[in-house]
Amino acid sequence: MDYPLHLTSQLREHLRALRKARGLTQAALGQMLGVGQARIAEIEGNPGAVSVDQLMKVLSALRASLVVRDGTPEVIADQPDTLPQPHTAPANKPRRPARQSPVNIPPAGQWRKQPLADVTPTFMRNFVIRPKKGSW
Repeated sequence: MDYPLHLTSQLREHLRALRKARGLTQAALGQMLGVGQARIAEIEGNPGAVSVDQLMKVLSALRASLVVRDGTPEVIADQPDTLPQPHTAPANKPRRPARQSPVNIPPAGQWRKQPLADVTPTFMRNFVIRPKKGSW
């Protein structure tokens, strides 16, 4: 089963659930990977600070894999090519004009080209991830 993840905090819960579903303790998983129980606890506690290589080794030991997909929706072959027709109001009932939106909505396909002014890029944050001494 696929579990789409968008944040490393979501990965934390899935790693722990996979390990428990396989009937492994942190110590047993650490023994499979050649590291101690404390290192597995660190990986489960903060998977965002782990290298991709280390994460792939943990996933391999848990008989799981990493899947990367682009953000475009998949086309489902079973659905008809036409969309259902919208419900229309009876002809004898007058319609009110739509309210004007105060928000400027970009044209179709242009919304991704606008920068996210309120988001701070991760490379500008003030923290350093140092490699663990004596671990992989």
